[in-house]
Formats: sequence, C-alpha cells, structure tokens
Amino acid sequence: MQARNNFDVAIVGAGVFGVWTAYRMVQAGARVVLIDAYGPGNSRSSSGGESRIIRMGYGPDELYSSSAVRSLKLWQEFFGRGETTANLFVKTGVLWLARNSDPYCEAILEILPKLSVPLERLDSNELKQRYPQFEFADGTWGILEPDSGALMARRAVQAVANQITLDGVTLLTESILPPDDHGRLQYVSTTSASQIFADQFVFACGPWLPKLFPKILRDLIYVTRQEVLFFGTQPGDTAFAPTRMPIWVDFNDLVYAIPNVDNRGFKLAIDAHGPEFDPDNGERVVTQAGLDAARAYLRKRVPSLANAPLVESRVCQYENTSNGDFLIDRHPEIENVWLVGGGSGHGFKHGPAVGEYVGALISGNGVSEPRFQLSSKGTFQQREVF
Repeated sequence: MQARNNFDVAIVGAGVFGVWTAYRMVQAGARVVLIDAYGPGNSRSSSGGESRIIRMGYGPDELYSSSAVRSLKLWQEFFGRGETTANLFVKTGVLWLARNSDPYCEAILEILPKLSVPLERLDSNELKQRYPQFEFADGTWGILEPDSGALMARRAVQAVANQITLDGVTLLTESILPPDDHGRLQYVSTTSASQIFADQFVFACGPWLPKLFPKILRDLIYVTRQEVLFFGTQPGDTAFAPTRMPIWVDFNDLVYAIPNVDNRGFKLAIDAHGPEFDPDNGERVVTQAGLDAARAYLRKRVPSLANAPLVESRVCQYENTSNGDFLIDRHPEIENVWLVGGGSGHGFKHGPAVGEYVGALISGNGVSEPRFQLSSKGTFQQREVF
C-alpha cells in the first residue's frame, strides 16, 4: 500500500460540515487533509444542490436559532473575502406562513428578538397586499425575516474548498474503506490501496456514515429520498424574482419555496421524508407522484404556476437522526474518531457554526452539547427539529 503523509486531522467528507471543519482547523494551524469520494459539492452529496435556505427561525428551539445567527455572520464574512464569492448569498428574506393558532411561529416571535434578529409580523391583509402572486387562506398571517435568504450551496461549498486548499489543506478525491472499530485509529485505507495517517479523524460524510460505521449507526441514521422541483415562470414575469418574492416556508403543509434565483425557476419542495435511499446507487429521477403532489400544492397556493412547465428537477437525500438533531460526538470505541452528521434537511446553513464546534471539541476547548451526543439518538423516527 502507498502511505500518505501524516496529518494532524483527516476529514472524510467535503460537504458543508467537512469543508467548514477543515477551514477552522487549518486556521488553527493544523495540518489537514480533506477526503471525498466524489469531490466537493458533487451531485450525490447533500450539499450539492443549487440553493439552500438560511433562516433564523426554529420555533422554540433557541439552540438552532443561535447557531443560524452565528453561521450567517460567518458565511457573510467568508463571502466578503473576494469577488468570486460575493454573490453566493442572496438576501431574499424568509417568510413564515402561519395559521390562526400556530405555536411554532408564535415561538419565533419570542425567540428571534432575544437574538437581535429583525423580523416583521404581517397580518392576512398585509400578506395579500404585499404578495399578490400567492393565495392565502383566511386567518393566515406571516413573519418576515428580512435579512435571511438563500445560500448558493454547491458553489459555496466549492468556494470554501478552494480557499482551504490555498490555506494549505490537502484535498483528495478518494473512496474510504470502513475503518477498524476499536482502539485508536492510525490511518484510513482507500479503495485505491492508499493509507492516510492522521492523529485525529473526522467523519463528516452525511449519508455515507451508516455505510462506514454500520455497527453503531445503521439503526440511528435515516437516509431518505427527497425530490426538488423547479417550475418555469411566464416570459417577462418578474413576480417570482428574488426582488419581489421572498423564500417562504409553510411547515403546516411541509412545503418550502425559493424564488427564481439564478434564473433557474421557482423552486418547490415537500419537506416530508421520503423512502430509504442509497446515495451511491440510487436513481435520481423524480416520480410522477412527486410532481403531482407539487402541482396540487401550487393549485392551492400559487395558482398561476399550477400548469407551469417543469424546467429542472433534482433528487437528493436527507440524512437525519431520529428526531433531527445533529450527531456530533466522539466514536464510542475509537478514541480519536469524531462522527459529524445528521444535518440533511436543515443543516446546510449551520456549516460555519458546526466547523467551530467540532474544532473546539478536537482541541479540547469545547463543551459537548447533550443533544448532539450519540447516546441521545433513538432507533425510531419522530422528527422534532424543523
């Protein structure tokens, strides 16, 4: 076997959690190698789509709201480093659609002011006047986060990856074999017969975590198939442009939508978890049932797009723990291995904060959050984090 140089930290997975962990570790002076089987921002990864929402609201869950606030600051600082990253955040605003009695949105009104996040409450008449392109049921009200918006996901991950290689991180496109599951890990082996040695190992490889650690994670990480659809708008119609339509979230119906960012079309997704999915071999073609469900929702909420052409579609995957909390913890049997995942569906925005948190844990200066620990994960799906 060919041995690679010894590193302080080897990170497996160049998605948003992996690149931001590498970013923090190299800033701290560590010798870092970042390894991904398909490369940063690839189409199989959960970080590989065109756009992801960054919003501050998490209902009553101040833990994730605080993380989102911190992450937005760090994303903006990074994007401000150069001209090539300047357009990777689009401040569309994020609009929450609420019903008469809506504890989740009511909690947002309480939590975000505590975190100094600007917001605006809109009643039913204000919604109808401001956003005539939508249909609102009687009693609907909303919350607008004016400073939130869309991250250009694939390009943002690749931008961080490009920067860390300039900073000294070694980036490898290699497929990793499952490591030994006891003692102290000396190296990871690749399918190309290489060995990569390091003092600490971070596995931030999302839906591949259960494949690499089946004994402990097979029943604790749920990888599900998710469909995303882009609908074409009428020629010359700017009603769904980012300047006129915010991102909006309707968790009562488990639907979210992103405006016509980058002229790719009106993006709509149903946030319910789909069937089990293999990130390596799963076919990524949307189903007729998924398209029909999206059109049914459009007829109710955005009737002018009910018959709009489907101009693009994607099949990605979520990778979640039983309740949607992150998994960020030391391996129970390998003292120098860290497991970082459980973020798909809502985790992309948190990449910078996760990188800080993992870096602090590895350095010995961090305090472990009980909700992120392996011991808190269950073997049943009961989603609580939205």
